[in-house]
Amino acid sequence: MAAARLSVFCRKVSAAAKASRSFINLQAPAGTSCRFSLTLLPKNTVNVTSLQQCRLLHTTLSRKGLEEFFDDPKNWGEEKVKSGAAWTCQQLRNKSNEDLHKLWYVLLKERNMLLTLEQEAKRQRLPMPSPERLEKVVDSMDALDKVVEERENALRLLQTGQEKARPGAWRRNIFGEIIWHKFKQWPIPWYLNKRYNRKRFFAMPYVERFVRLRLEKQIRIKTRKINLQKRKEKILQEKFPQHTKALKSSLV
Repeated sequence: MAAARLSVFCRKVSAAAKASRSFINLQAPAGTSCRFSLTLLPKNTVNVTSLQQCRLLHTTLSRKGLEEFFDDPKNWGEEKVKSGAAWTCQQLRNKSNEDLHKLWYVLLKERNMLLTLEQEAKRQRLPMPSPERLEKVVDSMDALDKVVEERENALRLLQTGQEKARPGAWRRNIFGEIIWHKFKQWPIPWYLNKRYNRKRFFAMPYVERFVRLRLEKQIRIKTRKINLQKRKEKILQEKFPQHTKALKSSLV
């Protein structure tokens, strides 16, 4: 039995060695460095001397490289480039999650390209052609992010009934401000947790005076801004009475 097992093992080893030799042949001619030659190609093909010519063995297709970071060559030297409007939330709500995922990466590539174009224009001290394209892409990405967040919140409300992604509660800190405290999991109960007990979710009585002063300051700043806006409107009305009358009539 031992001799039979040994013969079977030897046959397997010889077969594996033949397969490895048929897959890769190492050739090291005198005076040259060692190079690989793949024998998986058909016999009628030309002898391969460079690994760069073996692209037909790759499973993925070759795509554009650094050209993705530059604008279309047709737009080079143009002062204005035609572009569509930004994506709105209403338009994005009608698309599926897969389409939104694809659109996000399309916008990301477009944003990288426009940022590269903007940096190159600054380097050459030239105006960027159609800079509003970057604003449209940013607005589209913000709208897409908002739509995805709406779907996540709706799914969370349906499954758990929680409005926020991380549960929490409104609490008062030591400065008298009302903040949103996010709950966190602890390995021990809260009354035994020294780190949690060091947090003060209350304000001392002497803090109420400073809370009132801070509130008065905020109201004073807001009132000052409103009065400044009113003074500016009054000055404009004195300078351009005809335009103000036309504006009021259009509003009515």
